[in-house]
Amino acid sequence: MADDDRLYHIGFAPSDLPAGTEIALLSGDPGRSALIATEHLADGRALSRNRGLDAFVATLPGGRPVVCATSGMGAPSMSIVVNELVQAGISTIIRIGTSGSIQDHVRTGSVVVAHAALTNQGAADDIAPPRYPAAADPFLTVALARAAAELGIDHHVGTVASADTFFEGQERSASSANPHLLRRLHGMIDEYAALGVLSFEMEAGTLFKMGGVYGFAAGCVLGIVAQRTEDERPNLTEKDAAVDRALHAAVAAADSWTPRSG
Repeated sequence: MADDDRLYHIGFAPSDLPAGTEIALLSGDPGRSALIATEHLADGRALSRNRGLDAFVATLPGGRPVVCATSGMGAPSMSIVVNELVQAGISTIIRIGTSGSIQDHVRTGSVVVAHAALTNQGAADDIAPPRYPAAADPFLTVALARAAAELGIDHHVGTVASADTFFEGQERSASSANPHLLRRLHGMIDEYAALGVLSFEMEAGTLFKMGGVYGFAAGCVLGIVAQRTEDERPNLTEKDAAVDRALHAAVAAADSWTPRSG
């Protein structure tokens, strides 16, 4: 591994990537990154294991190289990883994550392709003003939705809500150490559901703003692992299947995707 241009947080250098590496599949969980690289793609190998931000390189079904990177939990950690991935030459980033539905028709086990995010994130405000649109790349969003459809995956395309916290910021109190939510957080799920928001998650809004400001294509596909209209807690019975569907859609979309130039 090269030492002279190794990036501080992700732990690998641009020169460590195979020629033509432009796409990254980004997961919060290092175990998921390893799973994608070693069990769902060919030639998977570790690039670095640094600060829990494990990164791997593998080969898509069509033969192109891809990075499977770990973002950590939440937007601040993700913003560091994404910044350094772009420095390493990545021009397309697809987040593969989990999410809690706030709509009755978006059921656990299904997949959400996020085209935009209602963004309650301090990290996003450091990238661009609050009124700056947090929108995914439209063409990458279409590629993700098409891949899900072609794979027969129950999926929904729409707006998600991106929060900085898993408990308070997503109106959890019964399953939290803190049962006392701030007044402004009470009724948030009902309010957002009435606005057509599909689900809660913790990274997409900042990722989408970074894509707009930095000039890379950003996309997001999420496995629905909680039905917040019924229960605060994730449904562990459905989690693995939901994540599996999301990552299959992401891999298929990445394989069909042609990164834009300039």
